Amino acid sequence: MVASDKTGAVPAPAVPTAGRAALLTLLAMLAFAANSILCRLALTQTATDPAGFTLVRIASGAASLWLIARATGHAKAGAGNWRGAAALLAYAAAFSFAYLTMTAGTGALLLFGAVQATMILVGLYRGERLVPLQWGGLALALGGLALLLAPGLSAPDPLGALLMVVAGAAWGIYSLLGRASRDPIATTAGNFLRAAPMAAVLALLAGPLSGGGLRWDQGGLVYAVLSGALASGVGYSIWYAALPALTAARAASVQLSVPVITALVAVLALGERITPVLAVSSVAVLGGIALVILGKSRRG
Repeated sequence: MVASDKTGAVPAPAVPTAGRAALLTLLAMLAFAANSILCRLALTQTATDPAGFTLVRIASGAASLWLIARATGHAKAGAGNWRGAAALLAYAAAFSFAYLTMTAGTGALLLFGAVQATMILVGLYRGERLVPLQWGGLALALGGLALLLAPGLSAPDPLGALLMVVAGAAWGIYSLLGRASRDPIATTAGNFLRAAPMAAVLALLAGPLSGGGLRWDQGGLVYAVLSGALASGVGYSIWYAALPALTAARAASVQLSVPVITALVAVLALGERITPVLAVSSVAVLGGIALVILGKSRRG
């Protein structure tokens, strides 16, 4: 999702056919999962540091989205806003630093669990009420997260886990800000453009604070550009093309496939293992959130 802006009305997006919507949705979920894989590849197999990865990802995403917006007639001066850009940067930076110490599958589960949890909690704060099925789902999801984070051989690094939860919360806030957007491609492009100089400042500050400077190499740059230009820029554009054919509940629930896709691809691309704890936690977290979404759908 995207943060809102105050641009004028735009024509309603075309609703894709069922088959096209399914294909677009699958491609978008693969793109979202690719962000975790590409970040882990850059941080574990190249000399690139998290701040450098974030900067290149945001900058290449801004360039990609600007080109897409121009090509599709969505380019608008002033689209996006600084609140959205700040939430976007908080997500991207915390995401990158978190992946220094955790596997792709665990990180994706924490990320998307935190995204949905943030949106559910904000809804409760705003007066939404849950039915018993939803409360049961929320309890199941929280239990799954507790199992994943419980001290033990398979528990992720506490700081890394905290950073990924922060990333998910930031993305949840970004999504909530974007509900009023009339032109998500233009707004997302504007937010990425605003976030790029902020990412540059972060990168300049992060080097001295961590005791070193920015570090890149050819492989790391390639992974970061792929993450920004393709997995983020093109991926978000594909997702927005699919959204008109999806109900809100279906759009939320289909995103729960991303941690599963990420874990499976990580086995092949990164040699990671799907531990019993991760498997059980995934079923509990994703199943619990699905119950919350299903309950909301039934009430609506």
